[in-house]
Amino acid sequence: MNPRNLTLLTLVCLSYSTASLGQDSTVYASHSILNLSDSTDLDTSIYYNNKLEFSLETGWLPLNIPFVFDCFVGDSYNQTPLQYTLAPILASLRWQLGDVRGPWILRGNFDLSFSGAFTWVARGPETHYWAYDMGIRRNFVRRNWRTATYFDVRLGVGRIDAKEPLGVLFAQGQDLTFTFMMGSGLRYNFNSRYAISVGLNYMHVSNLYLSEPRFPNYGINVYGPMVGLDMRLGRPKRGAPH
Repeated sequence: MNPRNLTLLTLVCLSYSTASLGQDSTVYASHSILNLSDSTDLDTSIYYNNKLEFSLETGWLPLNIPFVFDCFVGDSYNQTPLQYTLAPILASLRWQLGDVRGPWILRGNFDLSFSGAFTWVARGPETHYWAYDMGIRRNFVRRNWRTATYFDVRLGVGRIDAKEPLGVLFAQGQDLTFTFMMGSGLRYNFNSRYAISVGLNYMHVSNLYLSEPRFPNYGINVYGPMVGLDMRLGRPKRGAPH
């Protein structure tokens, strides 16, 4: 082969290789962009079936109101002159049920919570209340938003140091008591592992009339702000950012 033909052949080979490399780079870049787009799907990397979280919440509930369901139990809608302020602390295990589903404003999923709770009675004749609570929460999730609204309800059973048997009028009538909690708020997700929440919570404590007729069942009904920290337990969802 003469030098001229060899030079032409070399130029053709180099041109083909350069074109191939450019095409491969374009394909690789496109694939990377697609993967990046998939990995930034925040809502599905945070809310998904069987995700476990540890949650620590605390609140300050100084506002006293009548029992919100008085009309359903036949009681008059009023409250006692005894005022309470409760400061609950709840350590919970949260278990998400299902992936994110639903139309637009209702889009989201549910989670169950299992909580051990200690409540300091900052104002009132009693001093403390220990309880075990279970609840369900609805997370309302918008696509790729770091914030999500929620609504939850919890029921529990516990022990309070009741003071009405010691002669304190309008205090709690027995140590064995039950809890009803209802709240709503906002959750902000830093990433798929950590989040914080803030909201308003209503808390009812009473003995379900078990102390009657010896001691009336007055109950405690308060509400106020709650804040919380959530942390994922275990590994992240496959393909999701950490």
